[in-house]
This record gives sequence, structure tokens and C-alpha cells, in this order.
Amino acid sequence: MRFHTRKWIKPEDLNPNGTLFGGRLLQWIDEEAALYTIIQLENKRIVTKFMSEINFLSSAKKGDIIEIGIIATKFGKTSITLNCKVRNKMTRELIITVDNIIMVNMGDDGKPTPHGKTKIEFVSNRLKKN
Repeated sequence: MRFHTRKWIKPEDLNPNGTLFGGRLLQWIDEEAALYTIIQLENKRIVTKFMSEINFLSSAKKGDIIEIGIIATKFGKTSITLNCKVRNKMTRELIITVDNIIMVNMGDDGKPTPHGKTKIEFVSNRLKKN
């Protein structure tokens, strides 16, 4: 799994307990999943269909740096299934895991459309083809 995005925990990200608000973290995960999918499927029209059980394992506090990792685990006809882990950058302690996030490829008409992808592609490999 590659960890592409880092976030610095700031006061506005905290809950009343002084730890990272879970809703903020889920917002970041959803955004990261969308960005990952847009790059993989080469389409800006992506929607989140499903997030499986979310397992909070530890917390983060103000000043911590976290990193979000996403990997594609399955390519469907119109969807892609992702796995996500978030960890503390300095300690490598897992903060949260999400086993399945299903993102759907949408067409111009706003309906699911086949994407034709079957495996993870890296942008650098696409550039070599041109």
C-alpha cells in the first residue's frame, strides 16, 4: 500500500476530547478515495457507493502528522474497490482501517458506465506509452 497524502492535525480538526474528530478523518478518506479513483479510471465523474465497517484503532492529537494509504483490491465493470489505512507518520501506529470502499465510474448522463480497467496503473507507465 502506498501512502500518498499526509495531513497535519490542527486545532480545527479536533473533537471535544482533544483528539482527531472521526468525521474529519472520514472526509479526508473519502476525498483520497475519489482522487485515487479519478487517477486510476481517468474520469473525473466518480461517486462513493459504499464504505464497509470502519475500524478506529487509535487516535491522533494536535500536531500529529497522519498519512492516508489507498490500494485498489478489485476492478468491477463500473466500479473499483479500495482498501484504506491511516497511520501516524512518526510512530507508524494504525489509526483507522476501512476494508472496502466502492467507487463508481459515472458517464456524462450521470449513470454508472463501464471503465474498461482491470488492474492498477501508474501514471508514469501511461506516459511511457505515449
